[in-house]
Amino acid sequence: MEFEELYKIAKETLNPWELTEDTYSGKVAAALLTDKGNVYKGVNIDAPCSIGFCAEHAAIAAMITAKESRITKIVSVSAKHGIIPPCGRCREFIYQINYENINCEVMLADRIVTLNQLLPDRWK
Repeated sequence: MEFEELYKIAKETLNPWELTEDTYSGKVAAALLTDKGNVYKGVNIDAPCSIGFCAEHAAIAAMITAKESRITKIVSVSAKHGIIPPCGRCREFIYQINYENINCEVMLADRIVTLNQLLPDRWK
């Protein structure tokens, strides 16, 4: 699967809505491709006390539920800003669920990079 198709899936997954007057979901969506060719997607949840989670975490949780952990490509899209890179927490999480994910490709707004390029100094 090419990144353009994965990007389209992520963009179609965007679904911003207000859960409560303080909590929102769907402003960011992520889609990832596994080494088995499966696509998993997710959206973020923003809560005022920082207990929400990123769209990448939601997509990864769906992947883990299906007993997969190897990501080959990932893209994240913001309803407001377009394609965005995974945050530092997500970068480390992607790596820690399968160390081979250090070689997964990440779509940025202007280029494709590897997770290794975004996370040169890993926690472990």
